[in-house]
Amino acid sequence: MTTTAGRRAPRADCTVTPDGRITFDLSGHDGERTGAPELLLRLRGAKGPDARTVRLPLGPLDDGRLRAVLPADTEYAEGRWDVHLREADADDDGAVAVEPGIRDLRRLVDLAPGTGRVAVRIPYPTLDGRLAVRCWLRAPHAEAGAVTLDGAAMTVRGRLHGARSLDGAQVEARQPGAAGSVVRVPVTGGGEDGAFAFTLPLDRLADGPVTAQQLWTLWLLPGPGEAGEDGEGEGVRISRILDDIWDRKKIHVYPGRGAGAGVRATPCYSTDNDLCVRLEPEPAA
Repeated sequence: MTTTAGRRAPRADCTVTPDGRITFDLSGHDGERTGAPELLLRLRGAKGPDARTVRLPLGPLDDGRLRAVLPADTEYAEGRWDVHLREADADDDGAVAVEPGIRDLRRLVDLAPGTGRVAVRIPYPTLDGRLAVRCWLRAPHAEAGAVTLDGAAMTVRGRLHGARSLDGAQVEARQPGAAGSVVRVPVTGGGEDGAFAFTLPLDRLADGPVTAQQLWTLWLLPGPGEAGEDGEGEGVRISRILDDIWDRKKIHVYPGRGAGAGVRATPCYSTDNDLCVRLEPEPAA
């Protein structure tokens, strides 16, 4: 990738530090300019009064690169933040996209959140070769774990963070849309550490013929008084975000199962790492 002036685009190496900060070590900047350059993080898709930009000052390193730090104690809106460099003496419109360099994300593996809101930030390369940061902000958060299939039943184990009780908890499978169906199953194995499990009979999702793909979303209903801040109505979205994988849709691939006459059901993840069940017509023999 090159800039409009023909110069090589800036590149940033990213490191997640033990305290949760993200450092950006930038090379390829225009050192001939005077003034203070900045790293800009722009929330993708936000426009008008909702447009958001995070400004990170860049300071020099001994090897000639510049460093910016994304603090660990600041919460950022959930979404994808594109990384740009605003060179010294340039305005925001002249900021250029930053390429991804080496990304050291080892501290994100088996991430253990605290007792408050779950905030996760993962630097990642976009499909067109730019650097972005995927942010999640959940309170409470239901982290999906092992997913196993036994016949036409799917069993999921997970852990609930940020809620006090799983007494009377249920899991709800929702077919999105105004007229979408809902299937509820009980939660088993709830413990003081937030561990939970549930088994969903996949054939209960196929109420009648399936002629086109359906994507059912999964929600944990922790119990009375424990509704989450996120999602549509009561419930906590079941996702898997506590590691270094920013998009597990094509990484965690599960086999499909027959779920009634002519219907196949397959556990899957969305591009936002939300756990789902995909229903589609069974392929012809």
